[in-house]
Amino acid sequence: MAACGQGQQNEAGKATTPPENDLSSNPDYQKGLALIGKSDCLSCHKIDDKVLGPSYREVANKYENNDSTVKQLARKIIKGGQGVWGEIPMTPHPQLSEADAEQMVKYVMLLKKN
Repeated sequence: MAACGQGQQNEAGKATTPPENDLSSNPDYQKGLALIGKSDCLSCHKIDDKVLGPSYREVANKYENNDSTVKQLARKIIKGGQGVWGEIPMTPHPQLSEADAEQMVKYVMLLKKN
């Protein structure tokens, strides 16, 4: 019988642990990913690749992850913006609630590379 907290075992019976950078069980990651998946964000942004807008990782690496930044970037998602990442403007998303936009930003900020 395995004790709690000792990890899982694979088919060969060897202990396995999730990678340190596995975010899949983080509630902010899960909620933000779900919201982004229902939006049009992925037509302009990818995790590691610049499309029309910066990659999510570029955004995460540019900004400090704190409440002020989350609120600032959430407002930018809702109102749109231009100039920080180039000439192509980010379209506004006025249909998003502030809470949903903040949750999306929290997801993005989790992608920061240390």
